[in-house]
Amino acid sequence: MHPYELIIFDWDGTLMDSTALIAASLQSACADVGIPVPSERDARFVIGLNLADTLGHVAPGLDAARREKLVERYRYHFLAREESPLFEGVPELLRELNARGHRLAVATGKARRGLQRALEQTGLGPLFEATRCADEGFSKPHPGMLLALLECTGVEASKAVMVGDTTHDLELAANAGVDAIAVLYGAHHPELLDTRAAVARCASVPELRRWLIPGA
Repeated sequence: MHPYELIIFDWDGTLMDSTALIAASLQSACADVGIPVPSERDARFVIGLNLADTLGHVAPGLDAARREKLVERYRYHFLAREESPLFEGVPELLRELNARGHRLAVATGKARRGLQRALEQTGLGPLFEATRCADEGFSKPHPGMLLALLECTGVEASKAVMVGDTTHDLELAANAGVDAIAVLYGAHHPELLDTRAAVARCASVPELRRWLIPGA
């Protein structure tokens, strides 16, 4: 069995199939404001960062008024589209991990309001002991998000693992001294994820389950 007491999940692109929605909303917002529209690859790259860092990547040099407008249009397009589904098998995986005594947490680039809405809509909130969002401290890959989760749960870094779909997640784990698992079905291409350290690379939710629950 793996030695992890605490399993920390990213949300978008890891548990929820929302990367296409986020990228399209960002592209539409840029078009609304009249600035260059990022490619899908570039729009997907910033998924997982906080909003300030996202805007710094896709729209550097905007004045305060246009930045505010870009944020407003992004939120409009994101909320106007249908809610993204969880990846198939995610609810069952989380419930099985919880039933087996694993402690679960979330470290996400979402704002607190967005994560709370997602937890309520999916009904998964009670499964997570602790959550940390991008508007509550430093953005990924700064280690603050994971260090805060370790502190509030009392779990040592060696007993925790971060599961994520972006290089931001893998760098976050490395910076906090925590092992990482890369999932290859989310925002960042496998070739990019291969440039960062991970104890496992899983191409699907069933493969992730087999790794987290050996012999199940």
